[in-house]
Amino acid sequence: MVQRLGVVVFSAAMAIGVMAALPSRGEAAGSGAQYTLSLTKEYTASPWTNEMGYANRLKGKLVFGAKNLLLGWTELFTEPMEANQQGGNVLTGIGMGLKNTLFDTLGGVVHLVTFPVTSLDAPLPQGGVFQQ
Repeated sequence: MVQRLGVVVFSAAMAIGVMAALPSRGEAAGSGAQYTLSLTKEYTASPWTNEMGYANRLKGKLVFGAKNLLLGWTELFTEPMEANQQGGNVLTGIGMGLKNTLFDTLGGVVHLVTFPVTSLDAPLPQGGVFQQ
């Protein structure tokens, strides 16, 4: 079990390292970030990219990463609830909740690991946790 977890952590670290080493200039990059790890134009820039000054962006990216890492799991409940309230398909909401949970949690890890590099952004679905 521990060995499998080690393989998963190593694989995730390698993927993050490759993405960080080969970032692309993207339309999702905001005014504070020059590079983005987003492979799609669907995501908007993270809110911390609008901060002025390196120290403010650094603090914003660190807080944003911690918030998404710790609260990403809440998307499992909020997305189906939103789908139900808007008269949509709850099963679609569950699927979106699973996707957003995974992306927000892993995105939080990426933001925490790369917080000193404020020129690099990893946009999250719907702007991250509670950013709709």
